[in-house]
Amino acid sequence: MAKKNFEEALARLEEITKELESGEPSLEESLKKFDEGVKLADFCNSKLEEAQQKISLLLNRNGLITPVPFPQDTNSIDTDL
Repeated sequence: MAKKNFEEALARLEEITKELESGEPSLEESLKKFDEGVKLADFCNSKLEEAQQKISLLLNRNGLITPVPFPQDTNSIDTDL
């Protein structure tokens, strides 16, 4: 996978999803696209985790920098499939 930023990776992941949902690719091509999609999802997830860590360092409470954990979204997609 070429070096991408979050937005490019997310856009490509959306393209792959549409292609797979169309049912047009062959089984072999679908597997390749699925593999690429998993890698992109992992990349996006790591970038989001990095952003969460940076934000937690910037949160300021009573003049002190206090890390605050992010609430877990119960509607999130499990990427450990």
